Amino acid sequence: MSSKDWLEKDFYAVLGVNKSASTDEIKKAYRKLARDLHPDRNPDNKEAEEKFKAASEAYDVLSDDKKRKEYDEMRSLFGSGAFRRGARPGGPGGGQFDPSDLFGGFSGAAGGGAGGGPAADRRFGGTGFSDIFSSIFSGGAGGPAGPAGRRGPQRGRDVETEVTLDFAQAVRGTTLPLTLRTPGACDTCRGSGAKPGTTPRSCTKCQGTGLISSNQGSFSFSEPCRDCQGSGSIVEEKCPECRGTGGVTKTRTINVRFPAGVADGQRIRLSGRGEPGDRNGPAGDLYVQVKVRPDELFGRSGDDLTLTVPISVAEAVLGADLRVPTLDAPVTLRVPPGTPSGRKLRARGKGVVRKEGQSGDLIVTVEVQIPSGVTGEARDALEKFAKLTPPPGRDRLEERLRKGA
Repeated sequence: MSSKDWLEKDFYAVLGVNKSASTDEIKKAYRKLARDLHPDRNPDNKEAEEKFKAASEAYDVLSDDKKRKEYDEMRSLFGSGAFRRGARPGGPGGGQFDPSDLFGGFSGAAGGGAGGGPAADRRFGGTGFSDIFSSIFSGGAGGPAGPAGRRGPQRGRDVETEVTLDFAQAVRGTTLPLTLRTPGACDTCRGSGAKPGTTPRSCTKCQGTGLISSNQGSFSFSEPCRDCQGSGSIVEEKCPECRGTGGVTKTRTINVRFPAGVADGQRIRLSGRGEPGDRNGPAGDLYVQVKVRPDELFGRSGDDLTLTVPISVAEAVLGADLRVPTLDAPVTLRVPPGTPSGRKLRARGKGVVRKEGQSGDLIVTVEVQIPSGVTGEARDALEKFAKLTPPPGRDRLEERLRKGA
């Protein structure tokens, strides 16, 4: 992402949120856009792909508290006209400051040299507010970008994706292949952007430094060279695969291990499996958002599995051996005589088995089913049962009824 983007792009509008939106609101808006615009759901749809990239750029800034603060400060500062060319604001020779004069070389726009395009733009991605001003006022000497003012290795961006697991897979753990489409270095030119057999030449305008220095009144400004887009080199014969950008969208498949007991909504971080870095910088991280399909029989409470089983009136009164399923082999539980509806029975060790050896239980809730209609011998048996069985203790109720009478 270019530094000029920080001034020209309204990241809040891209995600469809207000400037005062909370971190959770920003995350929710991004995830919705990412799901709707993901290249896997919109194959060969360039418009959706561009919107997906724009949403990712916006989220990369607004999800980071430090970057978001710098972004807000920069847009507020330049938007208020705090910088003007020439003498004092409003004085002779004044005039509105044009940020493109400073950051035009970051834009990676076509026509600025053969080395332009998305790859050149990415070389300046993630530039913070303080980095920008150290570059502007440094005159090209020293600073975090190095002696020549050129940026060193840059960490790749983080990537976020979503995976849906079956209930049993989440409980037991599983390993699944995950296919991703992310930017990467072109294999044909190895990221140089030059046609195989040729090499980029050093930019003569900036002498290979990537920066042009100029004096503006009391300040010495240093801006990226417009001829080479700040790279210090120019590609004369472009690579036919990446068209001189040095980067392409790649499809890669990695195996992801989901631990036993992974929960719905859990976010798993895979270090170094995100987008590759620029100039041999470290790769970003991959974040996998887990969704778990509900099971038709089992529920889950922490490390315990839950199951509801209906029993008859006779089983509740007389007791019974109840055979119930688990995610492995069935087990038999004893229903004690006189069991009320809603009693919970426990099958130990039949829940989520953790890596450290701990395991949850299977909690079985019994529900006494009352038949809606009884006829014939069954009715006669119930009437006989009612006569032989003393009524439940309702002494306090009877006493209150007598007082009310």
